[in-house]
Amino acid sequence: MTEDKLQHRIALSLIKGIGPKLARNLIAYLNSESALFEEKLPVLGKVPGIGPALEQLLRNIDRKTLLKQAEEECQFIQKHNITPVFFSDPAYPGRLSYCEDAPLMIYYHGNACYDAPRALGIVGTRTPTDEGTELCEKLVEELARRHPGTVIVSGLAYGIDICAHKAALKNNLPTIAVLAHGLDRIYPSIHRNIAKEMIKTGALLTEFMSKTVPDKHNFVQRNRIIAGLSDAVVVVQSARKGGALITAELARDYNRDVLAFPGRPGDTFSSGCNYLIKSNIAALIESIDDLEYALGWETGRQQPKAVQGNLFATIETEEQQKIMETLIEEKELNLNLLSLKCSIPISKLSATLLDLEFKGLVKSKPGGIYRVVLTS
Repeated sequence: MTEDKLQHRIALSLIKGIGPKLARNLIAYLNSESALFEEKLPVLGKVPGIGPALEQLLRNIDRKTLLKQAEEECQFIQKHNITPVFFSDPAYPGRLSYCEDAPLMIYYHGNACYDAPRALGIVGTRTPTDEGTELCEKLVEELARRHPGTVIVSGLAYGIDICAHKAALKNNLPTIAVLAHGLDRIYPSIHRNIAKEMIKTGALLTEFMSKTVPDKHNFVQRNRIIAGLSDAVVVVQSARKGGALITAELARDYNRDVLAFPGRPGDTFSSGCNYLIKSNIAALIESIDDLEYALGWETGRQQPKAVQGNLFATIETEEQQKIMETLIEEKELNLNLLSLKCSIPISKLSATLLDLEFKGLVKSKPGGIYRVVLTS
């Protein structure tokens, strides 16, 4: 990507009111991101369906100022080895790309591991009890033992967040911290050393440019990314109000599984978890066995040594062939990742998978996971 193109992409991401859907339509009509900043307003006002609103939106901003800010960010990115990813890039996290309010641009430092077969968000209170910390640590330890390579996603905050990150590092699992500020700082600063360790096998990720301070509303905004990067979100401990509950509700809106550890009635640290369970927002979890059951994550499964020669005998279309080959290679995938890897829209993919299930070639499991029915 040229620096000029990156500059225009960053500037586009700074315009409030332009999300992925509108941006995609604009780029398709204008043929480039730069046209949005170079064309005269009356020309942009003729964009079908959105022209007048777009023209009014652009009249209220200073396009030159946005480009200047974007230019400075390009310099920061280059100096500090930051990786920018635009929503239309192949490297954009597949799970996040299916969220309607996904950010146009993300920035990360470290090693990308966003499209691993399994990713679990773990969130909770910033002031957990010893019991809550033990539950978090044990869950991550069991995940590492039964499902090596599972990505742990959280927010680098005090409490359950940092406990999840530390447990992931201890058990050699990649972990992603979603930040509520730019990559020119670490907040809280006491977690700086943990952050340095994380980028060796995981990443620090944000949608915010450098010089963005960790304001309160930024934490609420970043919670949707934690949910969007995960197959499911586990709430370990939470009061009735707080960021963990916001993340859980966002995960539900994204059709992600939500699970919560229950607590004693009247216990402040568990009132939020109990509420999620009572409201059917979250499934009750007491151990990794409950997590595996809810998500369909099997353990100890022996992979067949060979596939019968007639496995593809009833395949009728190129899409079916592609799906079968991908599932055989990956063992199992959720719907979003399968769509990404096969380059098949979810609407068409769902119908094709149903047909393959009727043929007895594919099996669906809880959590939107699909696998091929193989015989040795």
